[in-house]
Parts: sequence; C-alpha cells; structure tokens
Amino acid sequence: MELNNPDPNDIAARLGVPVEEVERVRRLAGDGPSAPVPAKQDAPALLERIAVRPDDAAEIMEGWPDAGSPLWTPELRWLLDRSTALVRADLGGHGWLPPGPALPRDRGPAWRHLYVYAYLAMVDVVLEYHRAHGVPEDVSWTTLADMGRNLAVDRRMHREGWPVMQAWLTLHARGGIYELGRLQHQRGGSAIGLHIQESGPLTPAAIDASLDAARAFFPRHFPDEPYTTFACGSWLLDPQLLEYLPDDSNIVRFQRRFELEPYEEPEGQDADVEVLRFVFRTLSTPLDRLPRDTVLQRAIIDHLRSGRHWQIRRGLIPF
Repeated sequence: MELNNPDPNDIAARLGVPVEEVERVRRLAGDGPSAPVPAKQDAPALLERIAVRPDDAAEIMEGWPDAGSPLWTPELRWLLDRSTALVRADLGGHGWLPPGPALPRDRGPAWRHLYVYAYLAMVDVVLEYHRAHGVPEDVSWTTLADMGRNLAVDRRMHREGWPVMQAWLTLHARGGIYELGRLQHQRGGSAIGLHIQESGPLTPAAIDASLDAARAFFPRHFPDEPYTTFACGSWLLDPQLLEYLPDDSNIVRFQRRFELEPYEEPEGQDADVEVLRFVFRTLSTPLDRLPRDTVLQRAIIDHLRSGRHWQIRRGLIPF
C-alpha cells in the first residue's frame, strides 16, 4: 500500500471501519502538515503533566509509535498522521470535530490509544497557539490535563466512553476550550459554552469564580470575539430534577442561574444515555444494579424505572 496515495477502500478494510470515515479523514486533512509525536524519552514527563494515571501511561508507552514498532501497521501510521493533520488544519477552531473513525480497541495499545498519540502530537502546536494569544501557562496545562481525566473515566467505564471523548478532546488540542476554575469554557459564536468537568461540587462560590474568570479571560486573550452570553446544554438543566432534589442542592442552584430556551430534542443525543454516562460512568449496567448512594443517583434510577425520560436542556446566562 502506497502511503502517499492510499486506497481508502484498502485502508478501511484493514482498519475495520467504514470507507466513508476514511474518506472524511483524507478530505479534511488534505495535504496539510501533521505534527510529530513527542520523543519517547520525553513522554513520561509529558504524560504526568497532563494528569495521565500510571496505568494509562504504561499502556500508552507500550504502544508508542516508534519507527520500527511491529504494532504500527502502515494503515495505522497513515491514520495517525492524517488525523493529526485533520486536527491541525482546524487550529483555533471551536466546533465538534471527530479526529477519525472509532477503532476496534481490543487489538492492542496502538489501536486503543491512536488518538491519544495524535493529541500528544498537537501539544506543542496548541501551546504555541496559546502563547500567541497570551494565555497563561498554568491555564494551558490545566486545560490540557483533561486528557488524563478522560482516560481515567474511560478506564472506569470499561472502555465504553472513548468514542465520545476522542472528539471532545480535539477542542483542547485546537485551542477551542479553556478550563478556568470549576468550569470549562468553549469559544464559539456570541456565546461561551459551559462544560462541567469531574472535579468537585458545583458550589455557588466556585461557579461565580469561574464565570468571573471567564469574563476577564476572553476579552483579554480573544478581543476580536465579542461574547454576550454563557450557554450550557446539559441534563443538569432538566427541570424534572426539581422533583427530586432539595432546593438548596448545588445542582438546583446551578440550574436556577439559567434562562432556559424552549425544549427541542437534541439531534443525535440521548439524555438518558448521557445521564448514565456522567452520574454512574456506565452505559451497560442494569438499573437494578446501579448504586443508590446519593439523592441524585436515586432520582436518576427511579425516574427511568418509572418509564420517564430525562431531557437535555439549554440555558443562557448574561456574559
């Protein structure tokens, strides 16, 4: 197989993915430059800095794309190169961007972590983008450390979580999102998108501090992007939660900050699945085997067992 002029059907067959997904990677990456994976000797320090746990780091090092590694077939090397080029071509972008097809992850560490290597290849590129915008170094590394958090979650989910996470993490690798205290803030349009990482309770003080930080951060570092609102789309904004949670709960107090837009079913998203993903970190455990240790866990389970469904709602806060 000639890597300079690959046959998409051949690559798709070898990877076990739809040919349309290979053609998408080739189209979006074009002939644009990729970026090299960091030197292997530098990898342990980098992985530690982006909060990758030792068990995940060991797997990543085991599958490292060394030049002579028998784990890396020509089609895998092509996909790593072109998926990195795809992400790099949209440097500064802030939309949802799958870097490539979901791979069969039971075929070894090279297959399981291919998009991790693409992320690592983009670290120096996106750090330079941050520096060009005057982003403080501590914000850069705190933001990029979401990689370690997501790998740990994927491990807890028995590898069920990664197809969503691999697209999510391209935001970090392109400079599209920044972690400022308790919330992650995504650039785009006239609204900063709010995301809630797994890092402690949603206390009102922590939320206030994060919003205030963003109000200072974006005019300073992205002055050509005038923002008027914060926007959040989440099951956490579902008013049905008010039936179960006390008025003084952090979730209820978070929800009441927002002016909700009229409800529309999000295309391609299932709120019940998202609730199970974020509350229980599982997509396959039967409801009667899920833990009922908290008010929220009991609310989620009882709501679903009664035949009702959760909703993803979108709300706004003035910037």
